[in-house]
Amino acid sequence: MKHHFITVEGNIGAGKTTLSNLLAQHFNAKLVLEEFADNPFLAKFYDNPKQFAFPVELFFMAERYKQLKDMVGTKDLFQSVTVSDYLFTKCLLFAKVTLPDEEFRLYQKLFDIIHAQLPFPDILIYLHAPVSKLQLNIKKRNRPFEQNIADEYLFNLQETYTSYIKQHNIKTIFIDASNADFTGNPAHFKVVLDALNNDFENGQQYFSLP
Repeated sequence: MKHHFITVEGNIGAGKTTLSNLLAQHFNAKLVLEEFADNPFLAKFYDNPKQFAFPVELFFMAERYKQLKDMVGTKDLFQSVTVSDYLFTKCLLFAKVTLPDEEFRLYQKLFDIIHAQLPFPDILIYLHAPVSKLQLNIKKRNRPFEQNIADEYLFNLQETYTSYIKQHNIKTIFIDASNADFTGNPAHFKVVLDALNNDFENGQQYFSLP
């Protein structure tokens, strides 16, 4: 396996956790999943974004830092590959969308202090799907606090993600996940596995699913 730290990213409802689980099983990898359900501010944020944006983002950053820091400190001789369903920079990208300027500048200072202490993945898999598809997936998984997410919020997150990836020239497998069914269609998962075996430099490599 060429990559020892693989991160799967994408918008809300893009299928990050599903694909991360499949990759971890395939490679017998250590799996790091975001523990979003533990955030006591999340449901409140969706009801009142202006009031709860800062605490929800701060809590997420603290939890993600703890998870990834623990991952670095724990070496498993039988698992040389780690798969995560989030990029730590996600903290900053979401904060950029949700926070007003003054709060974002404060948040960014905290982010910069701790980000330097964490490893960056060898490769990023980014799942891109239109907002209409994201909304269908969100409705399907039926988490009560997610059911009223606005299209505009998802669109802004999408734009922020893609802009960040392109600006920083990150080595990225960019997958059109408009019709993705990684669990039900083995050919879709094979596209990801084949892409991981490719040799390419930094930048985005685009793949479509059959």
